[in-house]
Amino acid sequence: MRILITGGGGFLGQKLSRKLTEHGALRGQPITAMTLMDVAEPAKPKAGFPVTSLACDIADDVAVKALFADHGPFDVIYHLAAVVSGAAEADFDLGMRINLMGSIHLFQAARAQGNCPVVVYASSIAAHGGEEPEVIVDGVELNPQTSYGSQKVMGELLLNDMSRKGFLDGRGLRLPTVSIRPGKANAAASSFMSSIFRDTMQGDASNCPVGRDFLIFHTAPRTIIENLVIAAELDGAGFGFNRCLNLPGRSDTVGEMIDAMTRVFGPEAEARITWEADPVIEKIVHSWRNRVISEKALRLGFVQDKSFEDTVRWFLEDDIQRRPA
Repeated sequence: MRILITGGGGFLGQKLSRKLTEHGALRGQPITAMTLMDVAEPAKPKAGFPVTSLACDIADDVAVKALFADHGPFDVIYHLAAVVSGAAEADFDLGMRINLMGSIHLFQAARAQGNCPVVVYASSIAAHGGEEPEVIVDGVELNPQTSYGSQKVMGELLLNDMSRKGFLDGRGLRLPTVSIRPGKANAAASSFMSSIFRDTMQGDASNCPVGRDFLIFHTAPRTIIENLVIAAELDGAGFGFNRCLNLPGRSDTVGEMIDAMTRVFGPEAEARITWEADPVIEKIVHSWRNRVISEKALRLGFVQDKSFEDTVRWFLEDDIQRRPA
């Protein structure tokens, strides 16, 4: 079992690679090799099998073909590499180059292997918006309102068609906002949805550009990693005609999430939150849908967070960067 993770240097790629090395197997077979690729060489987890880490521009078709020639064929491909929402909205050409053309290059290289590999594609809840209903259910027509969401949907359509043709065994997952993300803030429009918890619990100030009543459809990093593993383990035929679905998440307001943090951590973190509106961020995040009923995903066996208190506890166990005493 040979595995490729694009975006292997990102926090999800790093967590996923560690999880897979702990398991040592996927789809009932032992993992024999893993390749992590990103725009810069990713860190490698300790593993009982060879792990290759390399820098590769996914938008460079020649480089992607060389990656597959040198390190493939791959049996399972996790496609996590992307330019995040705020950056893709600010720079249309960059988003198209990475999010769309990068996906095309990757899918075509996977197709050329000739072994119909499992491809787990990280899409986004940003696929929804516009004239869709306020509560999203399975089968609702996609109507993204950002360049990032549109690029993700185009990838979904290609993944579906290439699966229909038997080139790939695709599984597209529309991720809720992942909170609490470790590390530093990035250019994602949703970045504040982690920083107001992560940074304040680590002793720093953080600004919330929306009100306490803003509703967030979210999920924890631990839950996303579990669902990424589940996605590869499932029989692709179980997805039916549409290989892409909405992952389960929770819908809570900013205020409810802050209250949950306070119950677990205490009041000092909330005191570090400032409340200055940001019209650019507000325009993007208010275009998203934040009430989603994920019946298909739950029926297939994907998992759902029980509380944001759990998310806070997991962050304190897994990811908090504590200052030296």
